[in-house]
Amino acid sequence: MNAPGFAPARHSVDQLPFSHSYAALPPAFYTRLQPTPLPNPYLVCASPAVAELIGLDPAEFAQPEFISAFAGNRIPAGTQPLSAVYSGHQFGVWAGQLGDGRAILLGEVPADASGGMLEIQLKGAGLTPYSRMGDGRAVLRSSIREYLCSEAMAALGIPTSRALCVVGSDELVMRERPETAAVATRLAPSFIRFGSFEHWYYRDQPDQLKTLADYVIARFYPELRDADKPYQALLTEVTRRTAELVAHWQAVGFMHGVLNTDNMSILGITIDYGPFGFMEAFDANHICNHSDTQGRYAYSMQPKICHWNCYALGQALLPLIGEVDDVHAALAGFASAYQEKIDVLLHAKLGLQTDQDEDDELINATFKLMQDNHVDFTLFFRRLGDLQRDNPAADAPLRDLFIDRAAFDAWASQYRLRLGREIDNGSSSDAVRRAAMHAVNPKYVLRNYLAQVAIDKAQNKDFSEIARLQKVLERPFDDQPENEAYAALPPDWASHLEVSCSS
Repeated sequence: MNAPGFAPARHSVDQLPFSHSYAALPPAFYTRLQPTPLPNPYLVCASPAVAELIGLDPAEFAQPEFISAFAGNRIPAGTQPLSAVYSGHQFGVWAGQLGDGRAILLGEVPADASGGMLEIQLKGAGLTPYSRMGDGRAVLRSSIREYLCSEAMAALGIPTSRALCVVGSDELVMRERPETAAVATRLAPSFIRFGSFEHWYYRDQPDQLKTLADYVIARFYPELRDADKPYQALLTEVTRRTAELVAHWQAVGFMHGVLNTDNMSILGITIDYGPFGFMEAFDANHICNHSDTQGRYAYSMQPKICHWNCYALGQALLPLIGEVDDVHAALAGFASAYQEKIDVLLHAKLGLQTDQDEDDELINATFKLMQDNHVDFTLFFRRLGDLQRDNPAADAPLRDLFIDRAAFDAWASQYRLRLGREIDNGSSSDAVRRAAMHAVNPKYVLRNYLAQVAIDKAQNKDFSEIARLQKVLERPFDDQPENEAYAALPPDWASHLEVSCSS
């Protein structure tokens, strides 16, 4: 049975039933404005799965009205375009007022039969009052990366914003070099950030802070309204969601790249894809963002930084919570929530159904072995599922990933002993474990070089590789033998790729 307000019929763009809860907040929270038209726009890519989420007919992709609407050249019926204000800490330093410098919110639409809502936002739609020194545009390169990664993360089961489409243009904008402009349309239940609360705290405007917190609780955390201390409960829940989110990132080797407080979702979902990367040759201290010269957002730092960001949110909510001890109590749940989630995820990745005393030692030894050999993160865990408990002779595909084969052999012996203490599934135990491990260890992730190949072709108006790659990434856990090349080690030239905050 469909939830009230959701129409399963497929809509055209102008039939989408927009509503505007964020626009109902006081005017200080945003600026109403129109997108800047994109010259001679063309469709680069679009996601049928996301269209289905909001009841949009994928046949619309071929219509000029669809392209013009999501280029920002035409305002769809029922929308109320606006850009939101927020502030934040960037690389650990208070940056003051920021805001949607190139993003324009159109409104929200019913999301699916569950009764949820999704905001629709144009990223790269032109100058806003919050653009600072920017031009308000996104480039084709970064828009394709965000589109592909949003959908790849959703397929991996990681909480994330989604991407409906990318519309391109031959208009040139300057980054490190001239690049063509694009608009990416992204969706999320909300794009409110930690920095949205920091904005009002540092401006010493407690009434606006309360208004925002009450809005977030009423719309996204209604179960907290009747709590004895609802604002403390809000911080507790956001802290828990954030801890579990970063555990998911660590478990697939995902690096966000720029975990500023203005890029942290109040809903605990992944937003603002920029200089992200998936771990390849394992290095716990790997920095995926070329702009991160101090390594603040390295892979190993992500849990600590997300915890730090929760403290920044706790500071902003202090006027509402009232007691510092209550803030600390809410934040204290981060470590346990993270540890519980990462333990569950890593046990599953290693094919361990039970939790035993020596497991921490085995897990630490696994990552040390990976670190010492710089083994490919995704391939290691995927091939580990093929290991046969009683047949070391079949280890070659996994063993060949390691420089120090003797060290691998010693580790594999310990791993096999641990498997021997698992529940015995009889003669099918290897097959059962393989199926379970392959269901959580992806074969396909969005490696930077795969995205770059698609981008290079798209810059020559060939968008076929985006569609092909998206299809592969929609089924990351399936073997897909016809797409084996997408699971291969990166080529030598990929080591020279760099992504930065301009990505």
